[in-house]
Amino acid sequence: MKRLWIKGALALSAALGMGLYAPQSMAQGSDIVLGVLCDRTGPTQSSGVIMCSAIQDYIKLVNLRGGVEGRKVRPLEIDTEYKVPQGVEAYERFKKEGAVSVLLYGTPHVQSLQQRMVEDKMPGTSPGFGTANAADGVKYPYLFPIAATFYSQGAAAVKFAGDKIGGLKGKKIAFLYVDNPTGREPLPVLEALAKREGFELKTFSVPPPGIEMAAQVIDISQRFKPDFLISNLFGRAPSVGIKALKRVGFPMDKVVSLAWGAAESDIEAAGGGDVADGYYGLQFAGVGDNYQVVKDIQAMYKSEGKPLPKVMESTVYYNRALFHAAIQIEALRLALKKSKGGKVTGADIKAGFESISKDSLASLGDLVPPLQITPADHEGGGWIQVFQVQKGKFTKVTDWFNAYPDVKAEVIKQSN
Repeated sequence: MKRLWIKGALALSAALGMGLYAPQSMAQGSDIVLGVLCDRTGPTQSSGVIMCSAIQDYIKLVNLRGGVEGRKVRPLEIDTEYKVPQGVEAYERFKKEGAVSVLLYGTPHVQSLQQRMVEDKMPGTSPGFGTANAADGVKYPYLFPIAATFYSQGAAAVKFAGDKIGGLKGKKIAFLYVDNPTGREPLPVLEALAKREGFELKTFSVPPPGIEMAAQVIDISQRFKPDFLISNLFGRAPSVGIKALKRVGFPMDKVVSLAWGAAESDIEAAGGGDVADGYYGLQFAGVGDNYQVVKDIQAMYKSEGKPLPKVMESTVYYNRALFHAAIQIEALRLALKKSKGGKVTGADIKAGFESISKDSLASLGDLVPPLQITPADHEGGGWIQVFQVQKGKFTKVTDWFNAYPDVKAEVIKQSN
């Protein structure tokens, strides 16, 4: 492999993901290094390519506007192919290069790195994935979910299902999931809610990578016959699941997907609106391109005489990554402001994260949830919106809400 010099954020995806970078000084006035884990070539590349490109775009925009408190940001991206050993190796390289914070990628990676991050005092962000227990900032001081964890997604899905079917008591809820740490993560909350609300929960696991689930779908539709189905599929699996459910005649408007199975690419791969209309999906960031930050990035490309990249068409993943990058930049800004532009440490960035609220991110408007991160709550409240596929497009059907905070808190307390 060749050693690459990544200068600022101007080197985009073609130069990234190689895994080797030049030494980095943290002297006053130097670039600030952020580590960026990514999957551009592995099983979740359908989302990874979009999100990693969006992170690069956002940081490039920030640098073109003068950086953060006068300092340029250098995003060092490494493609892990969604493999944990590569993720651990990438994290160690980030440390050597002087990174002050890490944008994480993948629940298995988060679970493998979380203890190292505490020991190294290295903050990391995992919006909508990772370890749900990390909402507890006391037990996980350097891990920031910053958006609805799988516990919050599971709780929101149950509440939404109950609202749609007129209550939960005595009803049957199916849970279809990929059988790996990501897929299993919501189970503790779903099981706790089944006991509390009196519904029958039956789980249906799909072996990774989730591209064959005909037997599970038949079991769901012909034997269990649930009143509602909650799915936690990702990568190629969501489109496979949508097509399989449609094939056996299961109503799409009785399906709600957790956040990683509800993007434009999933709907397109499933066959568009003819197949997916009615399908519900949870979102923890805004959908669509009617946001000022998106328009600013579009203008950036046009000013360079470049066509808009195709990744911007997938607004679900693109916007989530803008949110992810923006919250890192805001934590960095707060840390630099406090240090008056001098050297910042992981502990300084941690304090920055713990001061972020919706007001801190006002320039992003409704692209971000009404979060409030505190030293005790690193999730920010666990806010969710629900969108439905209508004529092949995502249409918002609920405002921001969170569900069963007491149940989530008890599950986290018991787990921690």
